[in-house]
Amino acid sequence: MDGTIYLSDTLFPYTLPFLEDLEAAGIGYSFLTNNPSRCRKAYLDKLSGMGIRAGLDNMYTTIEATIDYIKVNLPGVRRLFILGTPSMVSEFEAAGFQSVYDDPEAVVAAFDRTLVYDRLCKAAWWVKKGLPYVATNPDRVCPTDQDTVLVDCGSICAALEYATGRRPDAVLGKPDPQILYTIARDKGILPSEIAMVGDRMYTDVASGLNAGALSVLVLSGETTLSNLSSLASEIRPDLVCRDLAEFGSLLKMARL
Repeated sequence: MDGTIYLSDTLFPYTLPFLEDLEAAGIGYSFLTNNPSRCRKAYLDKLSGMGIRAGLDNMYTTIEATIDYIKVNLPGVRRLFILGTPSMVSEFEAAGFQSVYDDPEAVVAAFDRTLVYDRLCKAAWWVKKGLPYVATNPDRVCPTDQDTVLVDCGSICAALEYATGRRPDAVLGKPDPQILYTIARDKGILPSEIAMVGDRMYTDVASGLNAGALSVLVLSGETTLSNLSSLASEIRPDLVCRDLAEFGSLLKMARL
């Protein structure tokens, strides 16, 4: 979503016309974000405030993916040390987990805009002790329209790795294709019938390629025309568009 349909809190002017054209053409759409700093309801409220209609059935975040992973792969774990926002923590607590500072059974690292130094150090302590360690997403930075750099989960994990020598046992979210498989199953379609549209090569495009979907890179967020040529050459999107408006025009032409 961020960098594709809006940038930070600014909706792109072409987003609503693009979604309206999809509906008119009978094309469904879902929203998928690697940003776990907000719960699904908060994202839906944000979209609603921008004039976008959406429901829980077409909203997917890495919070749910991480909760599912822990329940399946760490079935006895309930006490978590979470580097995450209160909104994210509330999702874990609603799923039956406890957010604790002392004596956790596993560590979860996320895009934590409320991060303080003491908690980062404590997370490093538990990671170094060998507790199961899961990251919600690999993103290095979060796109923003402000004059700052929003340090994301991937960079927080890099700090923990430098301090402890450990990488996460699992990194959820894009480029892992599981969420796209879930969308395909929920909608009764094949992954090859999905166009995965996003602004990042190493998450959005890679997840589309990994799932066998059409991968569409838009240059309205992290990836721009000026830095496109310097990015990893082994990741090649099926289509590169300036923004959603250009992709929408190509969709119309393809359906004539």
